[in-house]
Amino acid sequence: MIFGDRSTGIVVTGATGKQGAFHIPLMNAYARQVGGRGVVAGVTPGKQGQEVNGVPVYDSIKDALREHDIGAGIIFVPAGAAGDSIMEAADSRIPLIVAITEHIPVHDTLRAIAYARIRGSRVVGPNCPGILSPGEIKLGIMPVHLALRGEVGVISRSGTLTYEVVHELTRAGIGQSTIVGIGGDPVIGQTFVDVLAQFEEDPLTRAVVVIGEVGGSLEEEGAASTELPLVAYVAGKTAPPEKRMGHAGAIVEGGSGDARSKIENLQAMGIAVASRPGEIPELIQGL
Repeated sequence: MIFGDRSTGIVVTGATGKQGAFHIPLMNAYARQVGGRGVVAGVTPGKQGQEVNGVPVYDSIKDALREHDIGAGIIFVPAGAAGDSIMEAADSRIPLIVAITEHIPVHDTLRAIAYARIRGSRVVGPNCPGILSPGEIKLGIMPVHLALRGEVGVISRSGTLTYEVVHELTRAGIGQSTIVGIGGDPVIGQTFVDVLAQFEEDPLTRAVVVIGEVGGSLEEEGAASTELPLVAYVAGKTAPPEKRMGHAGAIVEGGSGDARSKIENLQAMGIAVASRPGEIPELIQGL
């Protein structure tokens, strides 16, 4: 597993908030289903001693680490404080930090991700659905019933498109090794390049689906960095220039980053690009 497995203990920051309290039992229901540890601790300052669905809550990650072995952290903290929460997790040397929160100020994200790198922590997100390794671990908010254990990795900038593509793969009997939502903000932690490098080291992954969208050049950079067989899909063919489309990072600026040029660049690298999500299973089978 490239981002943890069923033995990984998870800490949730923002455990007593609406989102944290909603998703902790969902993550732990999946952990019980696969025989994993799941969320072992929650963090909300001033709420130490409380519980969320049987999970003990602490004032800080350092307090939680005194009682639990933790390998991953998930951030459900409101945007104004989420950057500090990422840095708190990094300061405690949590190896993997999944930031679900959206609308974090860009300067906060820049500072938090830079600090996490210095401390040796990997950040996935922000503004992402998290990670799912079917049969092993759920880190975030992905719907587990759509997924099937298998050998195809999935990396995506879009949460809802991730679910659609995973559903199409599963319906075709094509299982997934790990599904990673890297987030749709202009500044993110793990990029396509980073996750593809980890998939290359994963003996369970034989091919990867890259789900991109307009804005930037992350998809092309990722494709150029790997020898793994890839299938790509790029959303936003009709996106007008200079207008943000859903995600803060999904904006075509200065004549670059539009879907058509991305598709042409990927095809020039010899990568099969689906015109719609329903074509992806057939392209995977043809690799």
